[in-house]
Amino acid sequence: MVRWILAAMAALMITAGMAAAQQGPLHIEIDEGVIEPLPYALPTFVDEGAGGLTHDITRVIANDLSGTGLFREIPEAAHIQRFGVFETPVSYADWQAINAQALIVGAVGMSGGKVVVKFRLFDVYSGAQLGEGQQLAASPQSWRRLAHKVADVIYARITGESGYFDSRVVFVSEAGPKDKRQKRLAVMDYDGANVTYLTDSSTIVLAPRFSPQGDRILYTTFETGFPRIKMMNVGNASGQLLPEVPGTMTFAPRFSPDGNSIVYSLEQNGNTDLYQMGVNGGGMQRLTNSPAIETAPSFSPDGSRIVFESDRSGTQQIYVMPVAGGEPVRISFGEGRYGTPVWSPRGDLIAFTKQAGGRFFIGVMRTDGSEERLLTASFLDEGPTWSPNGRVIMFTRESPGATGGAKLYTVDISGRNLKAIEGVGGASDPTWGPLLP
Repeated sequence: MVRWILAAMAALMITAGMAAAQQGPLHIEIDEGVIEPLPYALPTFVDEGAGGLTHDITRVIANDLSGTGLFREIPEAAHIQRFGVFETPVSYADWQAINAQALIVGAVGMSGGKVVVKFRLFDVYSGAQLGEGQQLAASPQSWRRLAHKVADVIYARITGESGYFDSRVVFVSEAGPKDKRQKRLAVMDYDGANVTYLTDSSTIVLAPRFSPQGDRILYTTFETGFPRIKMMNVGNASGQLLPEVPGTMTFAPRFSPDGNSIVYSLEQNGNTDLYQMGVNGGGMQRLTNSPAIETAPSFSPDGSRIVFESDRSGTQQIYVMPVAGGEPVRISFGEGRYGTPVWSPRGDLIAFTKQAGGRFFIGVMRTDGSEERLLTASFLDEGPTWSPNGRVIMFTRESPGATGGAKLYTVDISGRNLKAIEGVGGASDPTWGPLLP
């Protein structure tokens, strides 16, 4: 039975309460309980010479904030005060009248060939600006990144946590019929925009993984006829196969938190174990030695431990072991099979895929296996990946039938706010990269 347990982002609590009861600055505290999303007003930014980009930037900011489930936008038609000039004083009574708790005012202009965005955030009920005003600039081609950065600042000021909007996801783009699926590597913005293809569909590609810096990608390729690990430079899409042991297959790679080493699976003579080596291919070290199939490794954020899946107990389960070696400890004990574990960037949770009762689930558990919570359920959900701030999980959902296909979905760690990533078509195997610099 799916256990819906509220935790972390399950709730939105305005710490200071409403109007007269408010004692401190506007703030969303991520705590237990369920409260309505915080209502905010975002008048279309003042156009100071940027033309259509002004409206576009405003809408991306709104989509970022509202898409979290933490915020609810008050339609612009309900606004009483209008801003024709960025410096216009705020009439707090007008915003209180429509129950706005946060107000975002901004302007977009051009300077030196760059788009310039400036903005201010106001706590309506305390009648004060929240933090300093800020100004950001970028090339016209990077206007979406500007919008994401503004949304990240606003999210951070209200929640006290880092945002995740200015980030990218690497995934496998899928096209064609189910029995002849064509796959190629692609990168997109976190919301599905700006899709860029990194490979063609001439060979099978699987399980791409961003480096901690977001500049390289590890993935499994069949270009030699057997599974091999390849590392690609994201900037120019150049790649190189990593060294192999003759007669073996290598797959399921993942970077260490410092980006200097790789953990992966190696199959030899029908046996699959975990290995580690440097990013330059040297210093190969065997980490497990078992007749079981051991794969899908993921480092803890401090690099001291590895979580992975293994069938050494007779069924597919999740284990944790020290990166320096030692006996793995099983942490999954619920009904069914567990796989594809991924350590949260916060270090407090492990996300996983579970199969039980003919269905698939995305879930999370503590690093000792306690407090298991299932967040999704469907015909086939698999392959979770964490947002940079550890509050949202992206995964693959496959629909049944001959015409079924794979799509990317996100859900927050309370199991709420489930939604599809639109605009990318068939897609699978996502991995969320870090916040961009």
